Amino acid sequence: MCGILGLLLHDPSIDAASEICEGLALLQHRGQDACGIVTCGPKGRFYQCKANGMVRDVFDASAIARLSGGMGVGHVRYPTAGSSNHAEAQPFYVNSPYGIVMAHNGNLINTANLLHMMDAVAHRHINTTSDSELLLNIFADNLQKTGKFRINEEDIFTAVGGLMQQVKGAYACVAMLAGFGIIAFRDPNGIRPLGMGWRKALGGGAGKDWLFASESVVADASGFGDWEDVRPGEAIIITRNGVTRRQVSAPATFAPDIFEYVYFARPDSVLDGVSVYRSRMAMGDALADEVKRVLDEHKLSVDVVIPVPDTSRVAALNLAQKLQLPYREGFIKNRYVGRTFIMPGQQMRRKNVRKKLNAMALEFSGKNVLIVDDSIVRGTTSKEIIQMAKDVGAKKVIVASCAPPIRHVNVYGIDMPSRVELVAHNRTPEEIAEAIGADLVIFQTLPDLVASVRQFNPALEAFDCSVFTGEYVTGGVDEAYFNSLEDLRSDNMKRQAEGGGLGALEGKGGGAVKHDQPGESKEMAMGCSGPMNGADSTVGLHNSFSLS
Repeated sequence: MCGILGLLLHDPSIDAASEICEGLALLQHRGQDACGIVTCGPKGRFYQCKANGMVRDVFDASAIARLSGGMGVGHVRYPTAGSSNHAEAQPFYVNSPYGIVMAHNGNLINTANLLHMMDAVAHRHINTTSDSELLLNIFADNLQKTGKFRINEEDIFTAVGGLMQQVKGAYACVAMLAGFGIIAFRDPNGIRPLGMGWRKALGGGAGKDWLFASESVVADASGFGDWEDVRPGEAIIITRNGVTRRQVSAPATFAPDIFEYVYFARPDSVLDGVSVYRSRMAMGDALADEVKRVLDEHKLSVDVVIPVPDTSRVAALNLAQKLQLPYREGFIKNRYVGRTFIMPGQQMRRKNVRKKLNAMALEFSGKNVLIVDDSIVRGTTSKEIIQMAKDVGAKKVIVASCAPPIRHVNVYGIDMPSRVELVAHNRTPEEIAEAIGADLVIFQTLPDLVASVRQFNPALEAFDCSVFTGEYVTGGVDEAYFNSLEDLRSDNMKRQAEGGGLGALEGKGGGAVKHDQPGESKEMAMGCSGPMNGADSTVGLHNSFSLS
């Protein structure tokens, strides 16, 4: 799961970098492993800064000051198909043809065939294990086939349309063509979110500034209005001359990932016409009915409802109100520890749960407690939280999940490394409760979850619910794919546990320089590593590219 952003300012004399940085900070919840920005300045020259780390750590004032240009692309990363080496921080860049930068959110499922095609037919070198770099090169190869010195919108639409015929999986992408404009497109099933908005140009005049982002919250904070979603299979081109958009793929089942509403998206965002906040309220109402039914069945009563902060708060409050039970904040959150679900490595997740949450004995001691969580994935967090509640005196701990049991691997951009690591895989609710130490576990039903979201946009006839059902909307997912994906992600986890290794181009030129040397900027230390530098990493591969 990642967050992507593209910004084009009507006035090219105003630098876009600081605003992109602010937008990425609002998308930080979507990825905490790495981040990056590439801007395009005068004469089509690119300026880059990207590194492992949080937005606030990578982009200091001096780094932002060196990112010139009135349009740019940004990315926050949490790795799924690739590794955590900083060589794979996005956006990615290719110098041929024309100079292209791309940020991608999602995951491709036919990478083996695509890699062979890039090698044997297109003769393009893919330097990392990231499918995002692969996707960029497919787009670049399709543009290359035009053979033109200068391309137009028609050529770009043809290239994106060809990409959508070649690629299977989930992808929301924002690309930037040197000296031309910003391009955005979304896979034919619309699995990953992407939207756009505009505002009156900074500096006055009749022009417009344009924004693409994974979530509408970025537009809200930056004064962009008329937010609308990029349609599935649609490509949109924005230049300073205006906007051109076209449906470039054949019709397919529109199926946004329902897990966005359950967990990933911010509650103040609107995705595909659905308020995440309102959908979580509805999840709480529906879950209340299921909780009442199961409690009556087991002849149990509950004294208090306590949410696991933050994503389950909205649902827990509605559930408590509907069941006329006290709602209490029993867990206090340390906001300076990252989201445990997206932390790389099971050991790190387990270690950080107790650093992140502290249980207040006053709300647990001597009580039957209903803990409401958004979902139960690996069970790591749930097990620690339940033990914390019991350690401070809870009589019984019952867990209610706003999502059904997650029994299957996500192949569209959410890191669920192995089926056997999913606590619900091949387990009944009773066995899940035993595994995590709960007295009882209650799950939302899938029909209720779907209804909780769909009621706010009846046009959404389907959702990607593959983590619950094992049914993959794109097809092409078989046992061999699962095995290869799990092996890849397992290898990445091992590398991270061992402290990482050399990146794809790490150790060459400036890419190996440590960033804590006196007087050296983070950008020069880390921004020089990645697919855009060769053996001499003090210069880019393209004469309009700058690492300054």
